[in-house]
Amino acid sequence: MAVRPFVPWPDARLRTACADVGEISDEVRAIWDDMIDTMEAMPGLGLAAPQIGVMQRLAVVDASEERGRAVRMANPEVIEASEELYAHPEGSPNLPGVSAQLKRPAKVIVAFTDHTGMRVRQTFEKVWATSVQHQIDHLAGRMYFDRLSRTRRAMVLKKAGKVAR
Repeated sequence: MAVRPFVPWPDARLRTACADVGEISDEVRAIWDDMIDTMEAMPGLGLAAPQIGVMQRLAVVDASEERGRAVRMANPEVIEASEELYAHPEGSPNLPGVSAQLKRPAKVIVAFTDHTGMRVRQTFEKVWATSVQHQIDHLAGRMYFDRLSRTRRAMVLKKAGKVAR
């Protein structure tokens, strides 16, 4: 297990949709382990594989207060989302020093392949739901600021440029 470096924005991999994962192999499990180590080192609430340069539909989330409850997901997809929204600040280690408040569905049901290779459905709420949706966006080549208005997105990217200097 290891902490991996983050792909820096504006690397093209952050704008590229990832490939589906086939069989859950020891290699996939090792990537998940590294992702969890990397997420904990941030510290963060989730991590998608392209954030560390792995172009596979893999994600981990752990929004628990006590930590150590990471959910490993391959090929996750939201299959149901609540109309009720939940506001939470979002950021990315790929674009450090900036964040923005976003509203996303407060509750989602997500289908994914788990660490045993079984296709499962799990309900996520509030911060967990936000983190899962954020990671799924990364797997599709989208960043959180893509969900902002053009003006707010420009402000976030301008501030990120100043932070980087």
